[in-house]
Amino acid sequence: MNYDVIIIGAGPGGIFSAYELVKEKPELKVAVFEAGHALHKRHCPIDGEKVKSCIGCKSCSIMSGFGGAGAFSDGKYNITNDFGGTLYEYIGKKQALDLMRYVDDINMKYGGEGTKLYSTAGTKFKKECIQHDLHLLDASVRHLGTDINYIVLENLYNDLKDKVEFFFDTPVETVAVSDQGYVVNCKDQTHSCKQCVVSVGRIGSKWMETVCKDLHIPTKSNRVDIGVRVELPAEVFAHLTDELYESKIVYRTEKFEDRVRTFCMNPKGAVVNENTNGIITVNGHSYEDPAKQTENTNFALLVAKHFSEPFKDSNGYGESIARLSNMLGGGVIVQRFGDLIRGRRSTQKRIDEAFITPTLKATPGDLSLVLPKRLMDGIIEMIYALDKVAPGTANDDTLLYGVEVKFYNMEVEVNEKLECKYPGLYIIGDGSGITHSLSHASASGVHVARNIIANQ
Repeated sequence: MNYDVIIIGAGPGGIFSAYELVKEKPELKVAVFEAGHALHKRHCPIDGEKVKSCIGCKSCSIMSGFGGAGAFSDGKYNITNDFGGTLYEYIGKKQALDLMRYVDDINMKYGGEGTKLYSTAGTKFKKECIQHDLHLLDASVRHLGTDINYIVLENLYNDLKDKVEFFFDTPVETVAVSDQGYVVNCKDQTHSCKQCVVSVGRIGSKWMETVCKDLHIPTKSNRVDIGVRVELPAEVFAHLTDELYESKIVYRTEKFEDRVRTFCMNPKGAVVNENTNGIITVNGHSYEDPAKQTENTNFALLVAKHFSEPFKDSNGYGESIARLSNMLGGGVIVQRFGDLIRGRRSTQKRIDEAFITPTLKATPGDLSLVLPKRLMDGIIEMIYALDKVAPGTANDDTLLYGVEVKFYNMEVEVNEKLECKYPGLYIIGDGSGITHSLSHASASGVHVARNIIANQ
């Protein structure tokens, strides 16, 4: 079958590319190929009772399918250039922010109305953080919640399904250059298009590497973020989360001058498992619906590591640490902060006696046997620093789940149109290594769609 545009990946970048293309040029013949399931078929079998751990589904419903890995996230759209990617380096700061606001408007139109837009502008906490050598990054944050985020995606799909041809459970094997454009090869079918948008997300990182190698598209190594997810009583961070919801705080350690940052804060949320290429790591969710909220807040503490020579495989490094955690704990390990400081492993008895109830069933253990000392020292320093602005963070019963790893695709060489060396072949979203968030990935999709339309 021949199409005007083929989009590979139905995550945020792919969805918003398709949305903008058919909105502005409804006569275009657009197809979206997605390795995962349709939204209504995305169900993880882990129920905590009959199925307690990952069973290695052929297609992970948490990480792939319509909506991408963000479908069951806590639905935070950060409108900022300070974090979430480097899209602004390619299209300009104003354009990047304008596109993120445009995406926010669309989300409001498709079910997000009534959700709150938080902002760090003018907050008193910025000064308080600086006084303790912590740095609060600027951002406006739209929190949809996992429940409302699903509704927005559902409404977007219902609007697009009659205008765009979707192929679910259809992984693309190869992309080839042809005289008329591009050929997209799947297991049992081949399709062609004039222009192709690749938006495969983090789950497609290894596939993306293969495509770039086969087509000789230049790339460069990206970073990997490694750390733990912290869970504590919601009251500890309530003064911050009530006003800001998401507080991105960065700290430079005294010992090694590494940067440690908070990431993905979930007030009254739950800690969850995440499966990336068969490796079980940890993440967090939160909900707008009060009935689904918990008494705990969770967030990640991550240390960024870059590699150059002679070792360049940042993701491989992160994977090896995560696999060690899986080997020792059979999945995610949980440890009380007090036990970590005392140099002893947590036991189920110590977890049960804590003044906090874990929201994830994890294996009690010793994270110091998993994380390298340099990373662990930085995380411990950060916890004590946060304790100064949020007293109670460094309590003995604060829970640390590990490991949390944020894998980033290698950065693909593209121009200001997010087009690689081949005209009409666009690499966007987290699969490009340029965006690392829902808002940036979505914005990149709109940007590419507008460039495609301009070239028609």
